[in-house]
Amino acid sequence: MLAESSHQVQSGKLDGDIHLPATTKFELMNFIGNELPRWRDHPDRPDKQSETALTEHLCDHLNGAAYHSIVWSHVQFRTETGDEARGGRKIDLTPKPRGVALVIEGRRHSQFDALFPIECKRLPTPKDGDRDEREYVFTKEGTTGGIQRFKFGHHGSTHNLAAMIGYVQEENFVHWLTEINGWIHNLANGTDSAWNDSDMLQQSGGDSTTDVCVLYSHHSRYSGLSECELRHLWIKMN
Repeated sequence: MLAESSHQVQSGKLDGDIHLPATTKFELMNFIGNELPRWRDHPDRPDKQSETALTEHLCDHLNGAAYHSIVWSHVQFRTETGDEARGGRKIDLTPKPRGVALVIEGRRHSQFDALFPIECKRLPTPKDGDRDEREYVFTKEGTTGGIQRFKFGHHGSTHNLAAMIGYVQEENFVHWLTEINGWIHNLANGTDSAWNDSDMLQQSGGDSTTDVCVLYSHHSRYSGLSECELRHLWIKMN
C-alpha cells in the first residue's frame, strides 16, 4: 500500500502587462544598433566568421546588455526560433518579453511571442558551393534570400516590421548599398517581376556612424499581407 503523502499544488501566475508606446520597436532596434560595435569589440568575443556563430554570440551579448539596462531589462533575445505562421522555418534572432507581457499598439506580447523577427546575413555572401551572391536580397534557387523571405511572407508574415543585420566583412557601406540596390533594380526590370524599385534600401538620416549603418526599406506583399518595413543594421566587421 502506498504511503499517504501531501502535495502542494502551485499554479503559475499571469505575467503583468506593461503598456509601451508605438515607437518601442524602433527604439529597441536603436538599442541593438548601439550595441553592435560593443559586441564586435568585446575582448572575449570568439574570433568566428560564420553567420551562425556571429549571431549566437551577438545574442549572448544583447541578453547581457538588456539585462543590465534599466530600459530593456524586460526583453530577452533568442536564436533559431520558430516562425509563428510557418513553424518549420527558423528566425535567426528574435527579441521576446522577459517575465512580463508587453502591450504595443494594442497587441499583447507574452514571453512566447516575438516582438519582431531579425534576419542576419554576411556581406559578402560566402563563396560556398553554388550560393547566390545576392543572398542578402534574393536567391534564384529556393527562398533563402533575406529581403525575399519577408517580402514573400516566408518569414514574419504576422509582422509588418522586421529587421536585418548585415555583418560587413569586406568593402564598405557605400559599396553594399550600391550593390544591393543594383540587384533589386535588375530584379524589378525582369519579366513579370514581383519586385519594384520601391523595394530599394534608403538611408535613414543621422543614425549611421563609421561603424554602423542604418537603412530602411518598404515592401509590398502578397496573399493579403500588409506592407512590411525593414530596418537594416549593418556593422563593419573588417
